[in-house]
Amino acid sequence: MVVWLKDGRMGTKAVLRYERISAFKVRPVLDLIRGKEVSEAQDILARTPRAAARVVAKVLASAAANAENNDFANQDELYVDACYADEAATLKRWRPRARGRATRIRKRSCHVTVVVTRLPEERLEALRSRTAPTASAHRARRVLASRKGRRGSEQAEGVEQAGIAAATGGTGMTEDIGVAGGIEDVDSVVNVEGIEPVTDVEEQGIVDQAEGVEQADQVTEVDQAEAEAGGALGDIDSTGTLDQTGIAGLDQAGELEDAGDSGEARASGDAAGNPGEER
Repeated sequence: MVVWLKDGRMGTKAVLRYERISAFKVRPVLDLIRGKEVSEAQDILARTPRAAARVVAKVLASAAANAENNDFANQDELYVDACYADEAATLKRWRPRARGRATRIRKRSCHVTVVVTRLPEERLEALRSRTAPTASAHRARRVLASRKGRRGSEQAEGVEQAGIAAATGGTGMTEDIGVAGGIEDVDSVVNVEGIEPVTDVEEQGIVDQAEGVEQADQVTEVDQAEAEAGGALGDIDSTGTLDQTGIAGLDQAGELEDAGDSGEARASGDAAGNPGEER
């Protein structure tokens, strides 16, 4: 709603009617934002620990939206020209008390009004001079942040390429990678001599790795063969020991058989030579 102020200036207001809160509680909050810029008043209300601050913040946002959408005003150039709270209807209730008496309860309400208008020219000049360096500083910070991000990506790519070079045997490669060298594709980076591309280096590294794996497999096979040969020798030694034990047993059995044969021969010889004794 458009209103005309006492000095002839035009303003925009928003009114909240029959809010169930006492005007006595709203007026101290309104005193905090009177004469302040809209952005500053919103910050003050956001940090005010009072129930009325939430109500006043809603009315202020409505007034600023009315000025921006209906009166085509710039919200950054608005300030709180007037704000007040008026008494509204009061609801009467009764509470029973001692000795048969009753006490009146007053449930008060109020109308909250906030008027915003465009800043005077001198205040606008001061605001623009205060915010202009801030805008340029913001732009400078954005540019600096983008440059730092670009340098960080270049350093990350350089570290990655150094790791690839170390993995492939330390092949000489260019240090200027990415945006600094004007190259976006890592596969297009070439070595110092400018002859072999990175893809050949990667293939050579893969070949070297494959040869190393084959050599490791061959060494493993040789170790397994030696282990099997050692086990076979152990089996042969144990078999030879068993064979020697068996041969010793056979020798002892042969000696026992020879002793038995010689005893039988002596007994037969004695029987043939002394027949009388035998009778």
